Parts: sequence; C-alpha cells; structure tokens
Amino acid sequence: MRNKIITYMEMCQKEGAQLQKGMNFRLRGKHSIFLMSVRKDAPYADRVLEDGQVLVYEGHDVPKRAGEEYPKYVDQPEFTPSGKLTENGKFHKAAQEYLAGRKGPDIVRVYEKLKKGIWSDNGAFYLVDSWVENDGRRNVFKFRLDAVDDVADTDSAVAESTADYKHARIIPASVKQEVFKRDKGKCVMCGAHDEIHFDHILPHSKGGTSLKAENIQILCARHNLQKGARIE
Repeated sequence: MRNKIITYMEMCQKEGAQLQKGMNFRLRGKHSIFLMSVRKDAPYADRVLEDGQVLVYEGHDVPKRAGEEYPKYVDQPEFTPSGKLTENGKFHKAAQEYLAGRKGPDIVRVYEKLKKGIWSDNGAFYLVDSWVENDGRRNVFKFRLDAVDDVADTDSAVAESTADYKHARIIPASVKQEVFKRDKGKCVMCGAHDEIHFDHILPHSKGGTSLKAENIQILCARHNLQKGARIE
C-alpha cells in the first residue's frame, strides 16, 4: 500500500530479497526496485515534482575503490569494465525502448528512507524517460518515473498498456519527515506504531494537497480504512 511506513526487514520480506543496492533492475525477473532518499545526507539528487506525481531519480556512481578517483568526480557508468550494462545502463536501455515504442514501461516499486531502519513504501511507478545531464562536475543519469494507481500485478517487469492508467501522488520527503516527527511515528487516533501510513486529511479527490504537512497525518491501517475518502 502506497505511503505505508515499514521497517527495513519488512521491506526485504515483502520483496523476498536482502535489498542493499539502490537500483535493482527486474529483481528475480519481476518488477524493478529503486531505493531513494532526499534527506540532507542523501548521496544522490532525487527529486519529487508535479505535486508528487513525478519522481526524477538520479543514477548511481561507480563503486568507491582504494586508489581510484573519488566517484563524485567520475561520470556515472553505463557499462562495466567488462562491457556489460550497469544498473544505470539497464534502466536507460529500458526507458529508451519504451520511448521508441518497442515495449511498455518498466514497473518500478520505490521505497524511501525516512530514518535509520524506517522506510516509506512509495508504491508503483512507470519508467517513462531517461537522459544524461552534467551536474557541473561529471555526467549523471536521470530517470523519470510517473506514480501510478491500479497496477494490477507489480510482479510483472513491464506494463502491457498505459492507455488507461491513473496518475498517483507521493508525499515529498520534507513533508514526511515533518509529519513523522510531529506525530511521533504513531497513529494520531489510537497511538499504534504498527501498520501505520501517511494519510491525506483532505483527500486528493476533494482538493487536498501532498505538499503541506498540515494536510498529512499518520493513521494505522484500521483507522485509515475507516476514514476512506471521507472528509473528517
């Protein structure tokens, strides 16, 4: 469920893998996974745009190795030294094939780090574009992902059709951090710490925004379901 707050172990259990890398292309032959962070100490410049409908995810650097140049001064790699595609290269190829009309968009599940051991499930996205840009020191990959609702099977690697998909929204990290601190990481209704979610007080369908902490609260699964789309 989008905006669910989970532990690192719960995230790994859900995906059936020990998630260490930030970019995981078609993990176990199924959907891809991005791990992201926009905290002050985050190593990459991920951005949430268009009221949470779009994520621009930055590609990843060469591994840091003793005696080699600092990764932040080296172009992000598309190929390994042996000539195979890196994760950057795999996602870039998939996005360009979609743009060329040769396939549907890859399905990517995105998890966002809130604090040590605590993550937010940002839900499913379609990978719809990729490009290379210069950040002032080196070339980096950028990937555009559109947040989507009603993805029938995120075990699939690629969406069959985008004709009728609905845009979804994620809550910007700065808002999540403020709300998590304000609500002390527990349901505002009953104080539960388990099965908790970020909830829009005024739903999108009623004109609510994702951009202000005043419109976001933490609810447990029970109170989230009870609330539904009602205006409290």
